[in-house]
Amino acid sequence: MGCSRLILAALLAAAAGAPTRAAEPDAAELAQALQRKYDTVRDFSADFVHTYEGGVLRKRLTERGRLIVKKPGKMRWVYTQPEPKEFVSDGVKLYSYIPQDRQVFVTDVPAGDRASTPALFLAGKGELLRDFAVSTVDVPPGMPDGTRALKLVPRTPQQEYDWLILVVDPETLQLRGLVTADAQGGRSSFAFANLKENVGIADRDFAFRMPRGVDVVTGR
Repeated sequence: MGCSRLILAALLAAAAGAPTRAAEPDAAELAQALQRKYDTVRDFSADFVHTYEGGVLRKRLTERGRLIVKKPGKMRWVYTQPEPKEFVSDGVKLYSYIPQDRQVFVTDVPAGDRASTPALFLAGKGELLRDFAVSTVDVPPGMPDGTRALKLVPRTPQQEYDWLILVVDPETLQLRGLVTADAQGGRSSFAFANLKENVGIADRDFAFRMPRGVDVVTGR
């Protein structure tokens, strides 16, 4: 598996290992409130810190960048540190580009509105209570104090991840973090800051311009 595949796997999967408590009575209520809030969000932008550990690499990586999302299905992750890389969905295709590898992986965005990856869930591909079994859990390490965490286990098994945790502000229900676990034992968490909602992000901001001189790899 090449570096591009490993980084893409880190983006779309991996875990923070938060222990799951027994299902609490308010887990469904929190999920419903979060879904209602999320349904009002047309687009958002945020800075992120991405921490990945374990998995095939058996290393701990910390990266930083900027994220923009627009429903349905559009997102752009621009990594700036420690090395540049970019993951873009225009709603039809998903492009994964790491300049160092001089390769672009191109895959189809899944049809319909089901969340086949944690990243696409952010872009409106999914519905909490329909697609996931929900429970409240302890807030994972490294996430902001005073937040709440909701663990989501997909009702239909997914190749890219086993479960994900949404970390939210209990007052505003704004997203503060995303944690996922993959089948390789990888652990990944995204902490979000400077999040702004419904700022009018244009569709053109999700157009991917193919760099010159790169190999294009297509597939699932």
